[in-house]
Amino acid sequence: MAFAGYLLIQHMPDGIGFKDALYLAGKSGKLNVITTEFDWKDKYNIWSGLIGGFFLALSYFGTDQSQVGRYITAKDNTNAKMGLLLNGLVKIPMQFAILLIGALLFAFFSLKPAPIYFNERSYQYLKEKEPQQAAAFEKEHNALQKQFTQQSHQILAEKEKQSPLLSASIADFKSTQNKVKDLHARVEEAINQSNYNAEKTDTNYIFLYFVKNTLPVGMVGLLFAVIFLASWGSISAALNSLAACSLKDVHLIFGAKAPDDETELKYSRLHTLAWGIFSIAVAMFATQMGSLIEAVNVLGSLFYGPILGIFLVAFYFKKIDGPIVFISAILAEIVVIAVYKFDIISFLWLNVIGAAAVIVFSLLGLLFHKPRAVVSE
Repeated sequence: MAFAGYLLIQHMPDGIGFKDALYLAGKSGKLNVITTEFDWKDKYNIWSGLIGGFFLALSYFGTDQSQVGRYITAKDNTNAKMGLLLNGLVKIPMQFAILLIGALLFAFFSLKPAPIYFNERSYQYLKEKEPQQAAAFEKEHNALQKQFTQQSHQILAEKEKQSPLLSASIADFKSTQNKVKDLHARVEEAINQSNYNAEKTDTNYIFLYFVKNTLPVGMVGLLFAVIFLASWGSISAALNSLAACSLKDVHLIFGAKAPDDETELKYSRLHTLAWGIFSIAVAMFATQMGSLIEAVNVLGSLFYGPILGIFLVAFYFKKIDGPIVFISAILAEIVVIAVYKFDIISFLWLNVIGAAAVIVFSLLGLLFHKPRAVVSE
């Protein structure tokens, strides 16, 4: 990623450096790091990030078995805590760097020719099916892209000279940017209406397009190798956790008798295979959700709140027994899905709602159902 960021700057037009690229990205609205206005529907502001993000992170790093499984393999508690803290220290700057590269990519394709659609395979299908429509799109795109590039260079030149015309140039730049976005939306709609069975957006192809067309051949292969290796590390933990839960908590509990070690190993492999197929199906669904980073957080927010709520009840409301918590978790999940379905609130708040709903339903359940007395021997 660092090398890709370096090449991004190196391949900028002559005389344009890192600060210029950031200035251009900032004037286009790509560097709005903190939004302080409180809005329940706004996906990303400081309040949804701090509060909703806190509950999401607390559930993911505190209850998710793919993470907890790593802690319990540590040598001792000190090592487990250090691993968790270092993960946080690395994760935040790493995510910032990834998003920064996205802003630099915008500046790069503002100053150099950009394709009409970054998912080249999807656009090629549209060209073959609707050649006249594609030709009209390309004619409009070429004119807009030429204008956009000229305005980008003009803004940077006027910034250097501190020209009084800079404000007017920025306004023209933003107007052209909106026209480019409108054209992109129309191209995307045309591709989706062509019934081409592929991703509904090209968001996840922007960086890959840069990699394919800019990075040296050896680096392209190395980058994809790194992506595969990183994927294996996270996928193996997830599949192992899912298979362990379904095998231990469902299969073996309802089985007639406890299997021997060899049979249990065979069952665990079958569970892993089943979850692998399920994960592929979810991944295919997630490609329809736009940005993969956002898709992961949206899907997580649908379930992490109730999971966190179950643990909070277990820790702080010990009188409430399992059946009440189980029903409360199901009811809380229904509430979360309903809130998301009707778009009542932005997705990060779903983590707060899910956790709070489990606690509230559990406390209500305690009024109508007395827990079983524990008999001491």
